[in-house]
Amino acid sequence: MDGSRHPNDTPESETPLDYQKDVPEILKAMVGLNTVIAGTGLERSLHHLVQLRASQINRCGFCVEMHTREARQDGETGERLDRVVVWDQVDDFSEREKAAFAWTEALTDLDPKADLAPLRARLRKVFTDPEIGVLTAAVAMINLWNRINISRH
Repeated sequence: MDGSRHPNDTPESETPLDYQKDVPEILKAMVGLNTVIAGTGLERSLHHLVQLRASQINRCGFCVEMHTREARQDGETGERLDRVVVWDQVDDFSEREKAAFAWTEALTDLDPKADLAPLRARLRKVFTDPEIGVLTAAVAMINLWNRINISRH
């Protein structure tokens, strides 16, 4: 990164990257990690909701559409999906889901002054420590996917 022109510095240089072509091993590793997360026992419905909420925060239209569709295919109601964005103002969600949403928001919209201790305490009322680890990995992964997809906008 010496500031010199890159060989690809052409009018086409503004086109989005083709990650599948340019870094397939990275995408393969990400898919593999998603498979591991999915196999840990975290409820599929909760995983969908967490992915949807992070994608809403990150404004990744592709991911919002995909996770909404997948959640519906797995039986989630349209009414609840419509209210994920206001989860803390409605009674549609369980305490487990609300704790997961709060954790998702804290790890997605990072605030350097945030005190995560109360959120961990809330999580521990409804999740085991291994489940919190899986949830944290799921939030990290959707944030990574969101950023890759957003970079293509």
